[in-house]
Amino acid sequence: MNVVSLSIFDLFVAAFFVFVVAGLTLSLHLNLGRQILVAAMRTTVQLLSVGFLLKILFEHVHPLWLLLMALVMLLAAAREVMQRQQRRFRGVWGFSAGALSMLVSSFSLTLIALVVIIRNDPWYRPQYAIPLLGMMLGNTMNGIALGLDRLTSGAWQQRSIIENRLMLGQPWNEAIADIRRESMRNGMIPIINAMAIAGLVSLPGMMTGQILAGSPPLEAVKYQILIMFLISSGTGLGVMTAVSVGARRLFDNRDRLCLDRLQAAARG
Repeated sequence: MNVVSLSIFDLFVAAFFVFVVAGLTLSLHLNLGRQILVAAMRTTVQLLSVGFLLKILFEHVHPLWLLLMALVMLLAAAREVMQRQQRRFRGVWGFSAGALSMLVSSFSLTLIALVVIIRNDPWYRPQYAIPLLGMMLGNTMNGIALGLDRLTSGAWQQRSIIENRLMLGQPWNEAIADIRRESMRNGMIPIINAMAIAGLVSLPGMMTGQILAGSPPLEAVKYQILIMFLISSGTGLGVMTAVSVGARRLFDNRDRLCLDRLQAAARG
């Protein structure tokens, strides 16, 4: 394949525009300059680290190494889900709700795709498994974070409405049903939008990468369709699971609203 190699200078040129945006946010008093620069630095360090790690994994193919890498990715994604919420669950629940939901959705669908659809031999070859799982976790993480954030914020803002419904005799699942549905919808809208504009407004990342690497366009399109369907399914299942588990956690065994189980996120 005819792949154009990028130099360090090329990356610095792209990084220059990130500094420009950070400077503009500073002049406009948006308080985002530091976050942008930290995120850019994290992107650089994390991707370089993953690049070296994948090189090692490609040379030493073994399911245990793949499992270890997948576990690290899951834990990192679960932490980011918790960090991005305005109000989050206290203790282990703040972490485990996202982790469990992504484990149920992203891991299971990735495994099915590798074994049943792609059928690579062996199925745990990292050049297929790691990118696929990464795309699944990344998109599912965003959906779950949005859904849980909407759930907890909505329950906090509408606590008097929920408590009035409970006093009128409604069970917990009916008292919070409107917020739960809106939270699921909020978490799934981004991936629905991404599917709706794919090919018209944007060329998705995997397809673009394959084309740049020299793959036939139609083959890249087929893989991208597969990825979009898997991501949408994983995001939907993950959001539904996380919001359902989170909604139940907001109530005790006597159907009382327990907002003391939430804490406000620290402002950075």
